[in-house]
Amino acid sequence: MDRRHHLHRHLVRFAYTAFVTDVFSRRIVGWRVANTLRTDLALDALEMAIWSRQHSLTGLVHHSDRGVQYLSIRYTERLAAEGAVTSVGSRGDSYDNAMAESIIGLYKSELITTRGPWRTVNDVELATLAWVHWWNTTRLHSAIGHRPPDEFEAAHYAQQPPATKAGVH
Repeated sequence: MDRRHHLHRHLVRFAYTAFVTDVFSRRIVGWRVANTLRTDLALDALEMAIWSRQHSLTGLVHHSDRGVQYLSIRYTERLAAEGAVTSVGSRGDSYDNAMAESIIGLYKSELITTRGPWRTVNDVELATLAWVHWWNTTRLHSAIGHRPPDEFEAAHYAQQPPATKAGVH
């Protein structure tokens, strides 16, 4: 058997990635990679986002598309438990999901297609970890003044009175 053909059989056929992004700062606050598209994929990304923020999400508006994983009872109950309000994009509204589509497009072009083919989902997950770190700490975003999200957030919170930083009341 040709070695090249043998290696091809073991390459990842599909890997799904879910991101949770803070629209204000463009920071990716939660993400998950899996080999199946299931409700837990989005829920795991949401759990990471909740943990990474470590303060109340009361009043937060969560935007998503009409994907079934985002409409699951467990997912919407988890958002409600944190005090977030859900907002599902309307049918045919191309602007509702523009930022998410942009991030996915950049993720694919900056990482997935340029560094592949991928051997395992774990390889994709480790590369995604590094890419998200780069996205948040180094990549410049025009929508936030050509700064990385972490720098933008730090500057924003530095201007806030001490009682409002990080959800402290």
